[in-house]
Amino acid sequence: MSDVMTYERRRSEIETYFDRTAAETWKKLTSTAPVGRVRASVRRGRDEMRATLLSYLPSDLTGLRLLDAGCGTGALAMEAARRGAEVVAVDLSPTLTTHAQDLADAQGLGSRIRFVAGDMLDEGFGRFDHVVMMDSLIHYEPADAAMTLGKLAERTDGSLAITFAPKTPLLAAMHKVGKLFPRGDRSPAIVPIAEARFSAMVRAEPALSAFEIGRGRRIDTGFYKSHALELRRR
Repeated sequence: MSDVMTYERRRSEIETYFDRTAAETWKKLTSTAPVGRVRASVRRGRDEMRATLLSYLPSDLTGLRLLDAGCGTGALAMEAARRGAEVVAVDLSPTLTTHAQDLADAQGLGSRIRFVAGDMLDEGFGRFDHVVMMDSLIHYEPADAAMTLGKLAERTDGSLAITFAPKTPLLAAMHKVGKLFPRGDRSPAIVPIAEARFSAMVRAEPALSAFEIGRGRRIDTGFYKSHALELRRR
């Protein structure tokens, strides 16, 4: 089966989960509403990861275009807009992008962000100075992740700030049983990959030959484990 076919199949599974099964869960998780211990750990980790990825971007984004691929409820997109960026924020879930638009409008940022429910690989979005992918690749197999990065890199003039799921005993176990949240809020399985293998995969992808690996950082807050990586155009 081709990488494109497996990507599309997985994309459909992710869309079903985030738009139909767990949209309300993710709205609450990304808000300030009280949550249980597990989700509080995930929220804390995501907040730290978002800050890390934003630190890889220029402090002044005025006049620059940024793609937030897998924007969720829009927190990163809104911070980039505050720095002056023109943001295209894409997510598979219409429920979440609609919610994100409402939040951005309430903060006076809606005019700087185009929220779209669709595929992050849509070439119709044009070129970008920077691309951010926070936990957007973690549900895809390595070959699909490499293909995705390559396609986005072809339309990126500056950098890609991305995350992948590091291969740890806990994440490996989660992958086997397909669990992230308890009971009915389970997400599509995360696909962990060793850091050395991911880096080698990036270096071997022809479409990424013009990029070099920059800064990196692992975030581990217990129930949230993810690794940030910066890819910079040479």
